[in-house]
Amino acid sequence: MDNPTCFTNPFQFEITFECLQELDDDLEWKVLYVGSAQDAAKDQVLDEILVGPVPVGVNKFVLQADAPDPSQLAQDDLLGVTVVLVTCSYKEREFVRVGYYVNNEYHDPNAPASAAPAAATVGPDGNPVEAAPAAPQIPNPVPLEHIQRQILADKPQIGRSSRRER
Repeated sequence: MDNPTCFTNPFQFEITFECLQELDDDLEWKVLYVGSAQDAAKDQVLDEILVGPVPVGVNKFVLQADAPDPSQLAQDDLLGVTVVLVTCSYKEREFVRVGYYVNNEYHDPNAPASAAPAAATVGPDGNPVEAAPAAPQIPNPVPLEHIQRQILADKPQIGRSSRRER
């Protein structure tokens, strides 16, 4: 939900699941943002909620979690591709994990809506070749309001785990 959106906006997931039998305890849902591919210490738990009692049948709710805390991320990790995980546990045992790739991209507010292509150059075969438009100059630090987050929601990675944490 609300995809794509500004980096600082909350994550919103519409969760639908089927419960086949009465449960003695609540389900624990968690949203985890991978802050760095090289450092698991940069991962952030964005929200943890308990859902219950859960009736037998199809259940649906919206899971909303705050955006990651940018002060906990390196500037180099603000842009590019990362992962957000939605997990569900029962009695402290994770049984499902859904991972989504997330692309964080800088959008220059001063760039024209449709940039004109760069001037044509001549390729090695003598034929004209259009050069790609120049990439926008990204300021450092990156202004958070100029980062657009897009969850690649059409390609989730679904897994099961017997471990509590990754």
